[in-house]
Amino acid sequence: MSQRKYALELLHLAGILDEKPSNIPLDLNINLSDNVGEPLPDATLYRTLVGKLIYLTITRPDLSYAAQALSQFGQTPRTSHLQALYKVLRYIKLCPGQGLHFSRSSTLTLQAYCNSDWAKCSLSRRSITGYCIYLRSCLISWQSKKQTVVSRSSTEAEYRALTDCTCELTWLQSLLHDLHISPTKPVTIFCDNSSTIAFAANPIQHARTKHIEIDCHFVRDKIKAGQISTVFIPSTTQVTDVFTKPLSKSPFHSCISKFGICDPYTLPTCEGDKGIHHMVKVNTISSQYVKRQRHLTSCNSI
Repeated sequence: MSQRKYALELLHLAGILDEKPSNIPLDLNINLSDNVGEPLPDATLYRTLVGKLIYLTITRPDLSYAAQALSQFGQTPRTSHLQALYKVLRYIKLCPGQGLHFSRSSTLTLQAYCNSDWAKCSLSRRSITGYCIYLRSCLISWQSKKQTVVSRSSTEAEYRALTDCTCELTWLQSLLHDLHISPTKPVTIFCDNSSTIAFAANPIQHARTKHIEIDCHFVRDKIKAGQISTVFIPSTTQVTDVFTKPLSKSPFHSCISKFGICDPYTLPTCEGDKGIHHMVKVNTISSQYVKRQRHLTSCNSI
């Protein structure tokens, strides 16, 4: 599923079709602020490009964090924000046809990953929630969003991310039930914060966690009902880092390679040797098909 035509129109509107492409959407140490750079004399172009960028995230989860980070400056954008936006667009230019691949052989098993970056926003000190949900190997839901309140600890930020992921899973389970599909239960949620997992299973309310009591009860009820189960994974294998913060080239492409992202118009940039060998095989079969069609056409003309 690709939006190649839409992506090319976006690049044409921004006037960067002749620019050098970028390997990552945002610089690793970027710090977007509302007081760096000069205010743009006309914010129309910035708002238009960001709006189109948000629409492009329908098939490009790798753009989700950049889109939510840039969209918060739509009221008073500055030159620094526009420069960051142009870098994102130059990343799109690297593979404009990139999109999600859905395998028809996938089994109906849900699994999810959730994560947060505590106090990531330098303006409000709110944390960033990131999660992604798979139907077997197919990515079907994801989110990169700033939390609505300030979390007082990393555990609280991670727990709010776990709650948002659980809500989305609950909705997906109801949707599949309406479609007469019964996925395997409980759904596994992978989290890289051991204290959050212990907190989700601990029925005792502590004074320092009473302010998130509603979220606690919601997640615990789902665990008791057998709808979800939480599993710890190392931070090095956490794929949702791409939704919570900027990454360097190697970790970034390592994360999105697990989303089933590929570009059917060019050789894949995120699938490694396996993907390249597959595309070479496909191109070989396609060339053989074209030769056969030419041969049949020449025979018919005779």
